[in-house]
Amino acid sequence: MTQPKVFAAFAGVALAAGLGGAALYDAFRTPTGPQSMWSESTGRFVADRPALVTSTDFSAAAETAVHAVVHVKTAVEQGYTFNPFNEFFFGFGQTPQMQPRIVQGSGSGVIISPDGYIVTNNHVIDKAKEVKVSLNSNKEYVAKVVGVDPTTDLAVLKIEAENLPSLAFANSDEVRLGEWVLAVGNPFNLNSTVTAGIISAKGRSINIIDNQSAIEAFIQTDAVVNPGNSGGALINTRGDLIGINTAISTRTGSYEGYSFAVPANIVRKVVDDLTKYGVVQRAYLGVNIADITPELAKELNIKETQGVYLSDVTEGGAAAEAGIKKGDILVQAGGKVVRKMSELLEVIGSRRPGDKMAVVVLRDGKEKTFNVTLRNRQGNTDVLQKEDVASLTSLGATFEPLSPNDKARFGLRSGVKVIDPGNGKLAAAGVPAGFILVKLNNKLVSSSDEVAKILGELGPGDGVLIQGYRPNGRAEVFAFAL
Repeated sequence: MTQPKVFAAFAGVALAAGLGGAALYDAFRTPTGPQSMWSESTGRFVADRPALVTSTDFSAAAETAVHAVVHVKTAVEQGYTFNPFNEFFFGFGQTPQMQPRIVQGSGSGVIISPDGYIVTNNHVIDKAKEVKVSLNSNKEYVAKVVGVDPTTDLAVLKIEAENLPSLAFANSDEVRLGEWVLAVGNPFNLNSTVTAGIISAKGRSINIIDNQSAIEAFIQTDAVVNPGNSGGALINTRGDLIGINTAISTRTGSYEGYSFAVPANIVRKVVDDLTKYGVVQRAYLGVNIADITPELAKELNIKETQGVYLSDVTEGGAAAEAGIKKGDILVQAGGKVVRKMSELLEVIGSRRPGDKMAVVVLRDGKEKTFNVTLRNRQGNTDVLQKEDVASLTSLGATFEPLSPNDKARFGLRSGVKVIDPGNGKLAAAGVPAGFILVKLNNKLVSSSDEVAKILGELGPGDGVLIQGYRPNGRAEVFAFAL
């Protein structure tokens, strides 16, 4: 059987008032108002607890949301086309023969402040030469891209306008399975479309974001979402934003049953970072993690069936400094129960370097609590600048300072370790994980900051010379151009 594929819900997904099942649901739902139970003492039904379902009238929430959800239109330059008529009319070599091909795209966005800040998906505006935004009132604006975060597939836009309708963020941690939700967007270029469904699952990872540091903990719903809904709003029945619609699971490219949204708590944190710093301040726990599958439990003789197995703990990292060890099973973080990797990533993804967090692990069958101070990708709690992140991103690698053991083993006073070569220039040059970088362009380095500073002084095409040691102790030199 062909397996369903997961696609980003690009170009124009919206909601199609899919309430066909509402009438059937009303016939069987619990009565509105307090639920009741039989009382032997009074001989009558008495109020027991509030009903879980009080209304299926979504009109107020929908009416509010459609004015705060915008139509995002992009122009993307894709390759070049040959025009033979240029040569016929003007003669060979008189005019350019190859012309850029402009592809029009579209998606959705959500106004999150009255002064024109808008959140959408990164894949909606990725590589766009021009971004325009149309409001529900048909007013159109040219939008500026404030910042993007490929790891969560989010982007922030800004238009010059005031007193705009906007949506407030809800606490997505409080979203419940079975809760009614509405999806609002522009599927197939059909403006201001609203569809309804319920929360089907939380903390869902579908491996759609192609990034080594991706955070996937999607809210899964059965609200109808199609191409063009990407970047649109997922709201609760009060009209509050609980997520940004991002992807669908499909064999055909259109909706086939389930859609996925980035939770509002992650969205809010990414938006705040991009507007304040221009770059997302990612927090790291300093561990390698794995879900506890039946196979892993059998291999390691683990009795627990839920939680996150810590397959490795980075020496000198946040977890190690707090006392967490390799082989621990993480079951709670930041006061939230953790059953799988995606739930842990969601907790960490909503925090910044320097944030303190209680972590509960199982060790030898007993719970232990540790207070962890999260760190940035460079191993400290500093606020990273956009230029530093851009420099390191060009290499595509993750670094950490050398531990005392590494320094003793290689006889070094300085250097940085390549934790993950990623998929950028470093990986293409053949630099392995665990490589000890001692000199960059003949300059000694002892931190990621120093690596970023040296790279920041280089331009496209400039040469990069890396000197250091492989994990087996063999000296190695790598050279490549930016």
